[in-house]
Amino acid sequence: MGRAFEYRRAAKEKRWDKMSKLFPKLGKAITMAAKEGGQDPSTNAKLRTAIQNAKAENMPKDNIEAAIKRADAKDVASFTQVDYEGKGPHGVLVYVECATDNPTRTVANVKSYFNKAGGGVVPNGSLEFMFNRKSVFEIVKTDGLDAEELELELIDAGCDEIEITDDRVFVYGDYTAFGSLAKAIEEKGLEVAKSNLQRLPTSPVEFTEEQLVDIEKMLDKIEDDDDIQQVFTNIA
Repeated sequence: MGRAFEYRRAAKEKRWDKMSKLFPKLGKAITMAAKEGGQDPSTNAKLRTAIQNAKAENMPKDNIEAAIKRADAKDVASFTQVDYEGKGPHGVLVYVECATDNPTRTVANVKSYFNKAGGGVVPNGSLEFMFNRKSVFEIVKTDGLDAEELELELIDAGCDEIEITDDRVFVYGDYTAFGSLAKAIEEKGLEVAKSNLQRLPTSPVEFTEEQLVDIEKMLDKIEDDDDIQQVFTNIA
């Protein structure tokens, strides 16, 4: 078939493998949001955000609707949100956010990922001052969008900073301002590609390529776990 065909097949398989792991996580976030605040996105900002993020990853409409309906299912598992903190290879700091129906299973798995990589889980709160929890909005940059003016207009809604790239405008604010920022951005009619709460390192650290190989091996195992929703590190 030729090397080009093999390359395309490998790329396609890698993409489908990523989607097979990502879609269940996105679906879980949608179900949890719908169960917590109702199934109407117009009155449930958390659900609206979860749907928005799923669409950004090309999750099919049928999958999204099925995830919303699962919130009513009597046999659907009750998920608990739990966080774990740890140190990995070469001293990398890692914050892991989970949504699980079995915390005992989840903590055992998370500990094993760190231990096998030569690191370990640390008591919750140990990394509290090493990360800033922020609301982050990724807005599609359009012609005529004045980022400086936008920043001034969003300050009252809780905007701390705006970062500009070639095709995106990133809006940052305190995690408590997520709702007010989401509303303000929505009222301005701007297209949000993604939005979520992130943990940004206060003192990012540079690692060598060799060190990053070891770190990425551990992170891949953590992110592959179905109970893991988001993983944050202090990698620069």
